[in-house]
Amino acid sequence: MKEQNYTNHARYVTGFHFILGGLLLTGFICSVINIWLQWSQGEGIFSPVLIALLFVCGMFLFIFTRQFATKVQDRAIRAEENLRYFILTHNPLDKRITIGQVIALRFASDDELIVLADRAANEQMTPDEIKNEIKNWRADIHRV
Repeated sequence: MKEQNYTNHARYVTGFHFILGGLLLTGFICSVINIWLQWSQGEGIFSPVLIALLFVCGMFLFIFTRQFATKVQDRAIRAEENLRYFILTHNPLDKRITIGQVIALRFASDDELIVLADRAANEQMTPDEIKNEIKNWRADIHRV
């Protein structure tokens, strides 16, 4: 596996993000076209509307499945990073640090974590700014 860094740390699952997402979008577009074709020919649109409704439900499932999993991962990352910071400093993370900042700080090595966490709290750095400041990248290959 290639070394993780700022430019390649985003992770996508091809089957979920691109294939399933593309199939749902294609199915939804085709179902809307089918509704229009059936309606313009004066035929019943009950079945085409039901098909479109199923694709809308599938798209909501696609979106919410991703959001729910990401939210759980965010909570786990917050707990892990708070513990790591506590082990290094014997203090909890500053309450001013947002979850986005904590998620960015997880890539910082132990040597950089304390300084970056303090800067993030005091300067209200964005997650992207935090990631750009990291010199010794700590890979997170488990997040999806």
